[in-house]
Amino acid sequence: MEQTALMASVNRELADFLKRSRAQCDPERAGLPPDGRVRRVPGLRREEVARLAGVSTDYYARLEQGRPINPSPAVVAAIGHALGLDEASLTHLKDLIGSTTARPVPRTPSVQRLRPGLHQLLNSLDPAVPALVLGRRSVVLGANRMARALFADFEAMPATKRNYTRWLFLDQHARTLFIDWDVQARAAVENLRLDAVREADRQATEALVTELRQRSEDFDRWWQQHRVHQRTHGSKRLRHPLVGELTVEYETLSFPDSDITLFLYTAEPHSTSAQALNILASWTLTTTPTGPEPTHPA
Repeated sequence: MEQTALMASVNRELADFLKRSRAQCDPERAGLPPDGRVRRVPGLRREEVARLAGVSTDYYARLEQGRPINPSPAVVAAIGHALGLDEASLTHLKDLIGSTTARPVPRTPSVQRLRPGLHQLLNSLDPAVPALVLGRRSVVLGANRMARALFADFEAMPATKRNYTRWLFLDQHARTLFIDWDVQARAAVENLRLDAVREADRQATEALVTELRQRSEDFDRWWQQHRVHQRTHGSKRLRHPLVGELTVEYETLSFPDSDITLFLYTAEPHSTSAQALNILASWTLTTTPTGPEPTHPA
């Protein structure tokens, strides 16, 4: 029964993603000549997507309806190209289609843990580089002292609340900390959307999404737009209460065969942002560090 409900949920997600992607397409940019017909809805029509992808309208319609069909990788790529999907969106489409055609093997979600070596790596980066480790659903699995000073003391939070996306939307400090809060928060929503379909523990994911949709109008609005984004690198603009305004660049490192991502934050050398980080580093050396717990429930 649970598997049937899961498949129905994924089918709805696939249908929603295809419809929204189609609505966001510009017919002119897609290379379609004007046909003289009045467009009552934005974007492409089903038959136009089908024609651009080289499939029948009926075939595409069944796919958009979430019917149990198994398109080849070439057809999925053609549909993605017709819809103008970027790499992250195409990956999301593949994940959704794969989830509707595959039979998932029931398994108990594992508790995510950081290896002692990763804890050692985090601590060795202090005080030069703030570093965070995020797991499934953006759960904060680890943060070195500089990251806790720069963002928030995640280690002081209850284990069930140590979630980066949850913190962004429900903690007032996060809203005042980020000058570009809307950019950062929306990216977090879109990254959660990308990861959610791959999640082994969908019950926990749905609980998080339900809470955030109920408590944050911004989250609910962006979640309904069904856009996806893969966080690999970028910048964050902050107004820190201790060191003022600064900009940090982040790079991510993913670990093979795991759902763990390491985020590293740096500032341009000799910049005012680098000076601010140096001041913050000096401040953290005068505080007592909070040691990370050995395990974190995901």
